[in-house]
Amino acid sequence: MPFLSRRSRAAVLAAASAALVAATLPADPVPLGIGDPLFPHLGNPGYDVLAYDIGLTYKGRNDEPLDAVTTIDARTTEPLDRINLDFTRGTVRSVAVNGLRAGFETAGEDLVVRPTGRIPAGVPLRITVRHTSDPTGEQDSGGWVRTADGLAMANQADAGHRVFPSNDHPADKAYFTFRVTAPNDRTVVANGVPTGRSRNGESTTWTYRTEHPMATELAQVSIGDSTVVRRTGPHGLPVRDVVPTADRDRVETWLKRTPAQLEWMERQVGRYPFENYGVLVADTETGFELETQTLSLFEKRLFTDTRFPAWYVESVMVHELAHQWFGDSVSPQSWSDLWLNEGHATWYEARYTEDHMDAPLEARMRNAYIRSDTWRAAGGPPARPAAPKPGQKISLFRPVVYDGSALVLYALRQEIGHDAFGRLERLWVHKHRDSNAATADFVRLASQVAGRDLTAFFDGWLYGTKTPPMPGHPDWRSTAPAAS
Repeated sequence: MPFLSRRSRAAVLAAASAALVAATLPADPVPLGIGDPLFPHLGNPGYDVLAYDIGLTYKGRNDEPLDAVTTIDARTTEPLDRINLDFTRGTVRSVAVNGLRAGFETAGEDLVVRPTGRIPAGVPLRITVRHTSDPTGEQDSGGWVRTADGLAMANQADAGHRVFPSNDHPADKAYFTFRVTAPNDRTVVANGVPTGRSRNGESTTWTYRTEHPMATELAQVSIGDSTVVRRTGPHGLPVRDVVPTADRDRVETWLKRTPAQLEWMERQVGRYPFENYGVLVADTETGFELETQTLSLFEKRLFTDTRFPAWYVESVMVHELAHQWFGDSVSPQSWSDLWLNEGHATWYEARYTEDHMDAPLEARMRNAYIRSDTWRAAGGPPARPAAPKPGQKISLFRPVVYDGSALVLYALRQEIGHDAFGRLERLWVHKHRDSNAATADFVRLASQVAGRDLTAFFDGWLYGTKTPPMPGHPDWRSTAPAAS
Protein backbone atom coordinates (compact mmCIF):
# COMPACT_ATOMS: atom_id res chain seq x y z
CA MET A 1 0.00 0.00 0.00
CA PRO A 2 1.26 3.55 -0.52
CA PHE A 3 2.87 5.27 2.42
CA LEU A 4 0.43 7.24 4.61
CA SER A 5 1.27 10.02 7.02
CA ARG A 6 0.50 9.50 10.71
CA ARG A 7 -2.51 11.80 10.41
CA SER A 8 -3.80 9.94 7.35
CA ARG A 9 -3.33 6.56 9.02
CA ALA A 10 -5.30 7.82 12.05
CA ALA A 11 -8.09 9.00 9.79
CA VAL A 12 -8.24 5.62 8.01
CA LEU A 13 -8.29 3.74 11.33
CA ALA A 14 -11.03 6.00 12.70
CA ALA A 15 -13.12 5.49 9.58
CA ALA A 16 -12.60 1.73 9.74
CA SER A 17 -13.54 1.67 13.41
CA ALA A 18 -16.69 3.68 12.76
CA ALA A 19 -17.65 1.35 9.90
CA LEU A 20 -17.13 -1.69 12.14
CA VAL A 21 -19.29 -0.22 14.89
CA ALA A 22 -22.00 0.71 12.39
CA ALA A 23 -21.96 -2.80 10.96
CA THR A 24 -22.63 -4.31 14.40
CA LEU A 25 -25.60 -2.03 15.17
CA PRO A 26 -29.18 -2.55 14.02
CA ALA A 27 -29.95 -0.56 10.91
CA ASP A 28 -32.90 1.08 12.62
CA PRO A 29 -33.50 2.00 16.26
CA VAL A 30 -35.75 -0.45 18.08
CA PRO A 31 -37.68 -0.15 21.35
CA LEU A 32 -36.26 -2.32 24.10
CA GLY A 33 -37.55 -3.55 27.46
CA ILE A 34 -36.47 -5.51 30.50
CA GLY A 35 -38.81 -8.43 29.93
CA ASP A 36 -41.83 -7.43 32.00
CA PRO A 37 -44.57 -9.82 30.85
CA LEU A 38 -47.28 -7.16 31.12
CA PHE A 39 -45.33 -4.23 29.64
CA PRO A 40 -42.71 -5.77 27.33
CA HIS A 41 -41.23 -2.47 26.12
CA LEU A 42 -41.10 -0.79 29.52
CA GLY A 43 -37.71 -0.19 31.13
CA ASN A 44 -34.38 -0.57 29.38
CA PRO A 45 -31.34 -2.83 29.82
CA GLY A 46 -27.71 -1.85 30.17
CA TYR A 47 -27.75 0.76 32.91
CA ASP A 48 -28.94 1.48 36.43
CA VAL A 49 -30.35 4.94 37.13
CA LEU A 50 -29.09 6.52 40.35
CA ALA A 51 -30.75 9.94 40.19
CA TYR A 52 -33.01 12.19 38.11
CA ASP A 53 -32.82 15.96 38.02
CA ILE A 54 -35.95 17.27 36.30
CA GLY A 55 -36.31 20.94 35.38
CA LEU A 56 -39.74 22.15 34.22
CA THR A 57 -40.92 25.59 33.16
CA TYR A 58 -44.66 26.20 33.37
CA LYS A 59 -45.79 29.40 31.65
CA GLY A 60 -49.21 29.65 33.24
CA ARG A 61 -51.33 27.57 30.84
CA ASN A 62 -51.99 23.85 31.21
CA ASP A 63 -52.83 23.40 27.53
CA GLU A 64 -49.35 24.07 26.17
CA PRO A 65 -46.05 22.18 26.49
CA LEU A 66 -43.62 22.90 29.31
CA ASP A 67 -39.95 23.51 28.54
CA ALA A 68 -37.91 20.84 30.28
CA VAL A 69 -34.41 19.57 30.97
CA THR A 70 -34.00 16.07 32.38
CA THR A 71 -30.59 14.97 33.63
CA ILE A 72 -30.13 11.29 34.40
CA ASP A 73 -27.18 10.03 36.45
CA ALA A 74 -26.67 6.32 35.98
CA ARG A 75 -24.06 3.57 35.84
CA THR A 76 -23.69 1.20 32.92
CA THR A 77 -24.16 -2.49 33.66
CA GLU A 78 -22.99 -3.65 30.23
CA PRO A 79 -21.22 -2.07 27.23
CA LEU A 80 -23.55 0.27 25.36
CA ASP A 81 -23.46 1.52 21.79
CA ARG A 82 -26.95 2.94 22.07
CA ILE A 83 -28.91 4.02 25.11
CA ASN A 84 -32.66 3.54 25.15
CA LEU A 85 -34.83 5.77 27.30
CA ASP A 86 -38.58 5.57 27.70
CA PHE A 87 -40.08 8.85 26.45
CA THR A 88 -43.04 10.03 24.44
CA ARG A 89 -45.40 13.01 24.26
CA GLY A 90 -42.68 15.61 24.00
CA THR A 91 -40.25 17.12 21.49
CA VAL A 92 -36.57 16.33 22.03
CA ARG A 93 -34.31 19.26 21.20
CA SER A 94 -30.90 17.89 22.11
CA VAL A 95 -29.18 15.08 24.00
CA ALA A 96 -25.73 15.00 25.61
CA VAL A 97 -23.97 11.96 27.06
CA ASN A 98 -21.20 12.65 29.55
CA GLY A 99 -20.96 16.21 28.28
CA LEU A 100 -20.73 15.33 24.58
CA ARG A 101 -23.55 16.00 22.13
CA ALA A 102 -25.21 12.76 21.04
CA GLY A 103 -27.49 11.79 18.19
CA PHE A 104 -30.98 10.51 18.87
CA GLU A 105 -33.95 8.87 17.20
CA THR A 106 -37.32 7.57 18.30
CA ALA A 107 -38.67 4.03 18.11
CA GLY A 108 -42.15 3.38 19.45
CA GLU A 109 -42.18 5.06 22.86
CA ASP A 110 -38.38 4.89 23.20
CA LEU A 111 -35.86 7.67 22.74
CA VAL A 112 -32.77 5.95 21.30
CA VAL A 113 -29.58 7.87 22.04
CA ARG A 114 -26.39 7.39 19.99
CA PRO A 115 -23.31 8.44 22.00
CA THR A 116 -20.10 9.36 20.18
CA GLY A 117 -18.44 6.07 21.10
CA ARG A 118 -19.02 2.77 22.80
CA ILE A 119 -19.46 3.13 26.55
CA PRO A 120 -17.93 0.31 28.65
CA ALA A 121 -19.66 -1.44 31.52
CA GLY A 122 -19.32 -0.18 35.06
CA VAL A 123 -18.78 3.52 34.37
CA PRO A 124 -20.76 6.64 35.34
CA LEU A 125 -23.25 7.88 32.78
CA ARG A 126 -24.81 11.34 32.66
CA ILE A 127 -27.53 11.88 30.08
CA THR A 128 -28.95 15.37 29.61
CA VAL A 129 -32.10 15.70 27.50
CA ARG A 130 -33.53 19.08 26.55
CA HIS A 131 -37.15 18.58 25.61
CA THR A 132 -40.74 19.65 26.03
CA SER A 133 -43.27 17.95 28.28
CA ASP A 134 -46.74 18.02 26.79
CA PRO A 135 -49.83 17.88 29.03
CA THR A 136 -52.32 18.05 26.17
CA GLY A 137 -52.68 14.32 25.48
CA GLU A 138 -55.65 12.21 26.52
CA GLN A 139 -56.22 12.44 30.26
CA ASP A 140 -57.03 8.74 30.67
CA SER A 141 -53.65 7.64 29.33
CA GLY A 142 -51.75 8.99 32.33
CA GLY A 143 -48.87 11.38 32.75
CA TRP A 144 -49.82 14.99 33.28
CA VAL A 145 -53.32 15.58 34.65
CA ARG A 146 -54.83 18.98 33.87
CA THR A 147 -56.60 20.51 36.87
CA ALA A 148 -58.86 23.54 37.10
CA ASP A 149 -55.89 25.70 38.10
CA GLY A 150 -52.81 23.89 36.79
CA LEU A 151 -51.27 20.44 36.61
CA ALA A 152 -50.56 17.30 38.61
CA MET A 153 -49.13 13.89 37.72
CA ALA A 154 -50.66 10.41 37.54
CA ASN A 155 -47.95 8.13 36.15
CA GLN A 156 -49.11 4.64 37.14
CA ALA A 157 -48.47 2.17 35.66
CA ASP A 158 -46.42 3.12 32.61
CA ALA A 159 -46.93 6.86 32.14
CA GLY A 160 -43.89 8.47 33.76
CA HIS A 161 -42.24 8.56 30.36
CA ARG A 162 -45.15 10.65 29.08
CA VAL A 163 -43.73 13.43 31.26
CA PHE A 164 -39.94 12.99 31.29
CA PRO A 165 -37.31 10.68 29.73
CA SER A 166 -36.60 7.82 32.09
CA ASN A 167 -36.06 4.15 32.71
CA ASP A 168 -39.77 3.86 33.37
CA HIS A 169 -40.06 0.66 35.36
CA PRO A 170 -40.40 0.31 39.16
CA ALA A 171 -37.48 -2.14 39.21
CA ASP A 172 -35.11 0.82 38.67
CA LYS A 173 -35.75 3.17 41.60
CA ALA A 174 -33.71 6.36 41.93
CA TYR A 175 -33.46 9.64 43.82
CA PHE A 176 -35.27 12.65 42.35
CA THR A 177 -34.71 16.39 42.26
CA PHE A 178 -37.42 18.64 40.81
CA ARG A 179 -36.74 22.26 39.78
CA VAL A 180 -40.02 23.78 38.67
CA THR A 181 -40.42 27.37 37.48
CA ALA A 182 -43.94 28.81 37.49
CA PRO A 183 -45.65 32.22 37.65
CA ASN A 184 -45.47 33.86 41.05
CA ASP A 185 -49.20 33.38 41.69
CA ARG A 186 -48.88 29.56 41.52
CA THR A 187 -47.71 27.16 44.23
CA VAL A 188 -45.48 24.23 43.30
CA VAL A 189 -45.15 21.12 45.45
CA ALA A 190 -43.37 17.87 44.59
CA ASN A 191 -42.25 14.62 46.19
CA GLY A 192 -39.73 14.94 48.98
CA VAL A 193 -38.65 18.02 50.90
CA PRO A 194 -38.28 21.62 49.73
CA THR A 195 -34.64 22.64 49.32
CA GLY A 196 -34.94 26.07 47.73
CA ARG A 197 -37.18 28.74 46.29
CA SER A 198 -35.96 31.71 44.27
CA ARG A 199 -37.95 34.51 42.68
CA ASN A 200 -36.88 36.08 39.41
CA GLY A 201 -39.20 38.76 38.11
CA GLU A 202 -42.64 37.33 37.40
CA SER A 203 -41.71 33.69 38.09
CA THR A 204 -40.46 31.56 40.97
CA THR A 205 -38.36 28.40 40.85
CA TRP A 206 -39.19 25.76 43.46
CA THR A 207 -36.78 22.91 44.23
CA TYR A 208 -37.61 19.60 45.93
CA ARG A 209 -35.53 16.48 46.59
CA THR A 210 -36.47 13.01 47.73
CA GLU A 211 -34.59 11.49 50.65
CA HIS A 212 -35.44 7.95 49.57
CA PRO A 213 -35.33 6.26 46.15
CA MET A 214 -38.54 6.32 44.17
CA ALA A 215 -40.08 4.54 41.19
CA THR A 216 -40.89 6.74 38.19
CA GLU A 217 -44.57 5.84 38.40
CA LEU A 218 -44.73 7.52 41.83
CA ALA A 219 -43.36 10.93 40.79
CA GLN A 220 -45.57 13.90 41.64
CA VAL A 221 -45.47 17.60 40.79
CA SER A 222 -48.43 19.86 41.60
CA ILE A 223 -48.71 23.33 40.08
CA GLY A 224 -51.73 25.44 40.94
CA ASP A 225 -53.54 28.05 42.98
CA SER A 226 -52.92 26.00 46.10
CA THR A 227 -52.46 26.35 49.82
CA VAL A 228 -50.08 24.10 51.74
CA VAL A 229 -51.57 23.13 55.11
CA ARG A 230 -49.04 21.84 57.62
CA ARG A 231 -49.58 19.64 60.64
CA THR A 232 -47.59 17.07 62.64
CA GLY A 233 -47.85 13.28 62.59
CA PRO A 234 -46.40 10.63 64.89
CA HIS A 235 -42.81 11.14 66.11
CA GLY A 236 -42.91 14.71 64.81
CA LEU A 237 -43.41 13.59 61.20
CA PRO A 238 -44.09 16.61 58.94
CA VAL A 239 -47.51 16.32 57.29
CA ARG A 240 -48.29 18.75 54.46
CA ASP A 241 -51.52 18.80 52.52
CA VAL A 242 -51.83 20.63 49.20
CA VAL A 243 -55.35 21.88 48.58
CA PRO A 244 -57.06 24.34 46.21
CA THR A 245 -57.04 27.61 48.15
CA ALA A 246 -60.75 28.13 47.61
CA ASP A 247 -61.55 24.72 49.13
CA ARG A 248 -59.26 24.74 52.16
CA ASP A 249 -62.03 24.89 54.75
CA ARG A 250 -64.28 22.40 52.93
CA VAL A 251 -61.69 19.59 52.96
CA GLU A 252 -60.15 20.23 56.38
CA THR A 253 -62.62 17.97 58.17
CA TRP A 254 -61.12 15.02 56.29
CA LEU A 255 -57.45 15.94 56.07
CA LYS A 256 -57.07 16.58 59.79
CA ARG A 257 -57.61 12.83 60.26
CA THR A 258 -54.33 11.91 58.58
CA PRO A 259 -52.13 11.96 61.74
CA ALA A 260 -54.42 9.45 63.46
CA GLN A 261 -54.44 7.28 60.35
CA LEU A 262 -50.63 7.34 60.34
CA GLU A 263 -50.59 6.27 63.99
CA TRP A 264 -52.95 3.39 63.24
CA MET A 265 -50.82 2.17 60.33
CA GLU A 266 -47.66 2.35 62.42
CA ARG A 267 -49.30 0.11 65.03
CA GLN A 268 -49.91 -2.46 62.28
CA VAL A 269 -46.59 -2.54 60.41
CA GLY A 270 -44.07 -0.20 62.00
CA ARG A 271 -42.70 3.27 61.47
CA TYR A 272 -43.72 5.34 58.45
CA PRO A 273 -40.91 4.88 55.89
CA PHE A 274 -40.45 8.37 54.37
CA GLU A 275 -39.46 11.95 55.17
CA ASN A 276 -42.99 13.42 55.16
CA TYR A 277 -46.54 12.67 54.06
CA GLY A 278 -49.55 14.53 52.82
CA VAL A 279 -52.64 14.60 50.64
CA LEU A 280 -52.75 16.40 47.30
CA VAL A 281 -56.32 17.48 46.52
CA ALA A 282 -56.67 18.08 42.78
CA ASP A 283 -59.65 19.78 41.15
CA THR A 284 -59.94 17.27 38.33
CA GLU A 285 -61.64 13.99 37.45
CA THR A 286 -59.39 10.98 36.95
CA GLY A 287 -61.62 8.17 38.15
CA PHE A 288 -59.02 7.06 40.70
CA GLU A 289 -56.79 8.13 43.57
CA LEU A 290 -53.04 7.45 43.49
CA GLU A 291 -50.30 6.73 46.03
CA THR A 292 -47.64 9.09 44.65
CA GLN A 293 -44.73 8.88 47.08
CA THR A 294 -45.11 11.12 50.18
CA LEU A 295 -47.95 13.05 48.47
CA SER A 296 -50.99 10.94 47.60
CA LEU A 297 -53.21 12.27 44.80
CA PHE A 298 -56.97 12.57 45.43
CA GLU A 299 -59.79 14.01 43.37
CA LYS A 300 -61.41 16.96 45.11
CA ARG A 301 -64.85 15.46 44.72
CA LEU A 302 -63.98 12.59 47.09
CA PHE A 303 -63.98 15.15 49.91
CA THR A 304 -66.68 17.53 48.69
CA ASP A 305 -69.36 15.27 47.17
CA THR A 306 -71.72 14.44 50.03
CA ARG A 307 -72.92 11.32 48.24
CA PHE A 308 -69.74 9.53 49.36
CA PRO A 309 -70.36 8.07 52.84
CA ALA A 310 -67.86 8.93 55.57
CA TRP A 311 -66.62 5.35 55.95
CA TYR A 312 -65.80 5.20 52.25
CA VAL A 313 -63.83 8.46 52.18
CA GLU A 314 -61.71 7.53 55.15
CA SER A 315 -61.10 3.98 53.93
CA VAL A 316 -59.81 5.33 50.59
CA MET A 317 -57.48 7.66 52.48
CA VAL A 318 -56.08 4.72 54.43
CA HIS A 319 -55.75 2.66 51.24
CA GLU A 320 -53.42 5.23 49.67
CA LEU A 321 -51.58 5.73 52.95
CA ALA A 322 -50.94 1.98 53.26
CA HIS A 323 -49.35 2.07 49.81
CA GLN A 324 -46.53 4.20 51.21
CA TRP A 325 -45.29 0.99 52.85
CA PHE A 326 -46.63 -1.47 50.27
CA GLY A 327 -45.78 -0.35 46.73
CA ASP A 328 -43.79 2.81 47.43
CA SER A 329 -41.17 1.84 50.01
CA VAL A 330 -41.33 -1.84 48.98
CA SER A 331 -41.84 -1.64 45.22
CA PRO A 332 -42.73 -4.52 42.89
CA GLN A 333 -39.97 -6.22 40.93
CA SER A 334 -42.33 -6.66 38.00
CA TRP A 335 -45.88 -5.56 37.28
CA SER A 336 -47.08 -9.13 37.83
CA ASP A 337 -46.24 -8.49 41.51
CA LEU A 338 -48.96 -5.81 41.60
CA TRP A 339 -51.01 -7.96 43.98
CA LEU A 340 -48.45 -7.22 46.70
CA ASN A 341 -49.23 -3.50 46.34
CA GLU A 342 -52.99 -3.51 45.93
CA GLY A 343 -53.72 -6.59 48.02
CA HIS A 344 -51.96 -5.10 51.03
CA ALA A 345 -53.46 -1.63 50.61
CA THR A 346 -56.93 -3.19 50.36
CA TRP A 347 -56.18 -5.40 53.37
CA TYR A 348 -55.33 -2.45 55.62
CA GLU A 349 -58.21 -0.41 54.23
CA ALA A 350 -60.54 -3.27 55.25
CA ARG A 351 -58.82 -3.69 58.63
CA TYR A 352 -59.16 0.02 59.36
CA THR A 353 -62.83 -0.05 58.41
CA GLU A 354 -63.35 -3.00 60.75
CA ASP A 355 -61.61 -1.21 63.62
CA HIS A 356 -63.33 2.15 63.21
CA MET A 357 -66.63 1.67 61.40
CA ASP A 358 -68.13 -1.62 62.53
CA ALA A 359 -67.59 -3.32 59.18
CA PRO A 360 -66.42 -6.90 59.91
CA LEU A 361 -63.42 -8.03 57.87
CA GLU A 362 -64.73 -11.59 57.71
CA ALA A 363 -67.94 -10.50 55.99
CA ARG A 364 -65.98 -8.60 53.35
CA MET A 365 -63.63 -11.54 52.77
CA ARG A 366 -66.51 -13.99 52.48
CA ASN A 367 -68.09 -11.75 49.88
CA ALA A 368 -64.75 -11.65 48.01
CA TYR A 369 -64.52 -15.43 48.20
CA ILE A 370 -67.93 -15.80 46.57
CA ARG A 371 -66.74 -13.69 43.62
CA SER A 372 -63.15 -14.91 43.48
CA ASP A 373 -63.53 -17.54 40.74
CA THR A 374 -65.34 -15.02 38.54
CA TRP A 375 -62.56 -12.46 39.09
CA ARG A 376 -59.88 -15.03 38.27
CA ALA A 377 -61.65 -16.05 35.10
CA ALA A 378 -61.97 -12.43 33.99
CA GLY A 379 -58.52 -11.12 34.92
CA GLY A 380 -56.26 -14.04 35.74
CA PRO A 381 -55.10 -15.19 39.19
CA PRO A 382 -53.62 -12.60 41.58
CA ALA A 383 -49.92 -13.15 40.79
CA ARG A 384 -50.39 -13.92 37.10
CA PRO A 385 -52.75 -11.17 35.95
CA ALA A 386 -53.85 -10.98 32.34
CA ALA A 387 -52.29 -8.19 30.31
CA PRO A 388 -54.26 -4.94 30.15
CA LYS A 389 -56.44 -4.36 27.14
CA PRO A 390 -54.75 -2.56 24.24
CA GLY A 391 -55.03 1.18 24.74
CA GLN A 392 -56.57 0.67 28.20
CA LYS A 393 -53.61 0.28 30.55
CA ILE A 394 -55.77 1.18 33.53
CA SER A 395 -57.68 -2.08 32.98
CA LEU A 396 -54.81 -3.86 34.74
CA PHE A 397 -56.32 -2.53 37.98
CA ARG A 398 -59.20 -4.94 38.35
CA PRO A 399 -61.01 -6.65 41.28
CA VAL A 400 -58.67 -9.64 41.44
CA VAL A 401 -55.71 -7.41 42.41
CA TYR A 402 -57.77 -5.57 45.07
CA ASP A 403 -60.19 -7.63 47.15
CA GLY A 404 -59.13 -10.78 45.30
CA SER A 405 -55.57 -10.29 46.53
CA ALA A 406 -56.58 -9.15 50.02
CA LEU A 407 -58.39 -12.50 50.15
CA VAL A 408 -55.00 -14.22 49.71
CA LEU A 409 -53.71 -12.38 52.77
CA TYR A 410 -56.79 -13.36 54.75
CA ALA A 411 -56.23 -17.00 53.77
CA LEU A 412 -52.58 -16.72 54.81
CA ARG A 413 -53.54 -15.32 58.22
CA GLN A 414 -55.99 -18.17 58.61
CA GLU A 415 -53.25 -20.64 57.68
CA ILE A 416 -50.37 -19.39 59.87
CA GLY A 417 -52.24 -17.54 62.65
CA HIS A 418 -52.62 -13.89 63.58
CA ASP A 419 -49.34 -13.54 65.47
CA ALA A 420 -47.18 -15.04 62.72
CA PHE A 421 -48.98 -12.97 60.10
CA GLY A 422 -48.33 -9.79 62.06
CA ARG A 423 -44.62 -10.63 62.37
CA LEU A 424 -44.45 -11.35 58.64
CA GLU A 425 -45.95 -7.99 57.70
CA ARG A 426 -43.56 -6.01 59.87
CA LEU A 427 -40.56 -8.02 58.72
CA TRP A 428 -41.55 -7.65 55.05
CA VAL A 429 -41.60 -3.84 55.07
CA HIS A 430 -38.44 -3.69 57.19
CA LYS A 431 -36.41 -6.17 55.16
CA HIS A 432 -37.27 -4.65 51.76
CA ARG A 433 -37.49 -0.97 52.67
CA ASP A 434 -36.38 1.36 49.84
CA SER A 435 -35.99 -1.56 47.45
CA ASN A 436 -37.86 -3.99 45.23
CA ALA A 437 -39.32 -7.36 46.05
CA ALA A 438 -41.10 -10.08 44.12
CA THR A 439 -43.79 -12.61 44.87
CA ALA A 440 -41.14 -15.30 45.37
CA ASP A 441 -39.56 -13.13 48.10
CA PHE A 442 -42.88 -12.93 49.93
CA VAL A 443 -43.43 -16.68 49.70
CA ARG A 444 -39.91 -17.31 51.00
CA LEU A 445 -40.26 -14.93 53.94
CA ALA A 446 -43.72 -16.24 54.86
CA SER A 447 -42.32 -19.77 54.93
CA GLN A 448 -39.49 -18.67 57.21
CA VAL A 449 -41.84 -16.95 59.62
CA ALA A 450 -44.27 -19.88 59.62
CA GLY A 451 -41.46 -22.41 60.08
CA ARG A 452 -42.68 -24.55 57.17
CA ASP A 453 -42.72 -24.54 53.39
CA LEU A 454 -45.78 -22.63 52.14
CA THR A 455 -45.00 -23.00 48.44
CA ALA A 456 -47.93 -25.31 47.74
CA PHE A 457 -50.30 -23.07 49.68
CA PHE A 458 -49.28 -20.00 47.69
CA ASP A 459 -49.27 -21.84 44.36
CA GLY A 460 -53.00 -22.41 44.66
CA TRP A 461 -53.89 -19.00 46.02
CA LEU A 462 -51.68 -16.96 43.73
CA TYR A 463 -51.61 -18.92 40.48
CA GLY A 464 -54.66 -21.20 40.47
CA THR A 465 -57.54 -20.62 38.10
CA LYS A 466 -59.87 -21.81 40.88
CA THR A 467 -59.92 -20.43 44.40
CA PRO A 468 -58.65 -22.98 46.96
CA PRO A 469 -60.70 -23.90 50.05
CA MET A 470 -60.51 -21.22 52.74
CA PRO A 471 -58.67 -22.41 55.87
CA GLY A 472 -61.05 -22.37 58.83
CA HIS A 473 -64.11 -21.88 56.63
CA PRO A 474 -64.84 -25.15 54.82
CA ASP A 475 -68.39 -23.98 54.15
CA TRP A 476 -67.36 -21.01 51.99
CA ARG A 477 -68.16 -21.43 48.30
CA SER A 478 -67.12 -19.43 45.25
CA THR A 479 -69.71 -18.90 42.55
CA ALA A 480 -68.71 -20.40 39.22
CA PRO A 481 -68.10 -17.78 36.51
CA ALA A 482 -70.89 -17.35 34.00
CA ALA A 483 -70.34 -19.12 30.69
CA SER A 484 -69.21 -16.75 27.94
